[in-house]
Amino acid sequence: MKNIDEKEKKLKDTLKKLGEINIQHNHNEELDKVVILKDQKNQLEIEKKQITTSLQSLEEENLKLRSQINELKKDYETSKRKENQFNEKIDELNQETDNLLEEIDKWQM
Repeated sequence: MKNIDEKEKKLKDTLKKLGEINIQHNHNEELDKVVILKDQKNQLEIEKKQITTSLQSLEEENLKLRSQINELKKDYETSKRKENQFNEKIDELNQETDNLLEEIDKWQM
């Protein structure tokens, strides 16, 4: 009987140790998962910072380009206005030339 009691006690001790090992193993796995999650979080924060910096740079570039486009539009409008004025002057000169030619024709007759 003593042998059975000893075996039962050894079995209980062994089961208890297995339970502790299992708990420690699960605890270690949880710690590993936490460490992995922290690493992933840190990596994501680094990527977010890089993306934010890139976004700011792109926004600044966008503002510069918009400004340049506005300047080009103003220059184009000014150029177009000058071209129209020039064409009007040419038309006036052509009309004057036509009038002068008519006058010359009258005098020659």
